[in-house]
Amino acid sequence: MDLRRGTTGRALSFLNSPFLSPLLFQLLNSLHFLSKMSSVARSIRPFASRVLAQKPLASTCRAAPAFRFPRGTRSFSQSPLSQLKKYTESHEWIELADGGNTAKIGITEYAAHSLGDVVFVELPEADLEVGAGEPVGAVESVKSASDVLSPVAGKVIRGNEILEDNAKTINASPEGEGWIAEIEVANVAELEALLDEAAYKETIDA
Repeated sequence: MDLRRGTTGRALSFLNSPFLSPLLFQLLNSLHFLSKMSSVARSIRPFASRVLAQKPLASTCRAAPAFRFPRGTRSFSQSPLSQLKKYTESHEWIELADGGNTAKIGITEYAAHSLGDVVFVELPEADLEVGAGEPVGAVESVKSASDVLSPVAGKVIRGNEILEDNAKTINASPEGEGWIAEIEVANVAELEALLDEAAYKETIDA
């Protein structure tokens, strides 16, 4: 008896078995699928390596820092009465200084033009206490003389000594260098009842 031939025959008979054919078909399909997956894995590996080599997204997409003022600078909101200038119907002006409790008083450009050439200015004494509407000085021109009334209550700090030697400064700069008195304001809130520039111009244009 030829054992090899017998064995081969049994093997072929086993492979031709109707029960084994579906198993072989499934096995071949599985091997084909694994072969495709292996090809896909080989193509993905370089891309995955590049991605992993990059920095994480969280390290590159950082939030922008909040805005800060530069060192050495500060931001403040100014008081509405800071640098405030008001007018009266009797043609005086008053302007608060930065501190908000002292102010300079003078006559308006309209008043200076109406008076004509100023020849003499009467200045107030320091520490004189005045009420709103009371005289804080006087101006004399070639046409007439007129009291200068304080728009608010307060105490005189000083008069403008420049006017003692050069009264015509009022004609040249009535709302600037030609101011008449500086006072310490008793109540800053009194200025709220006075006229702003626009309202004052309406009174002289009417």
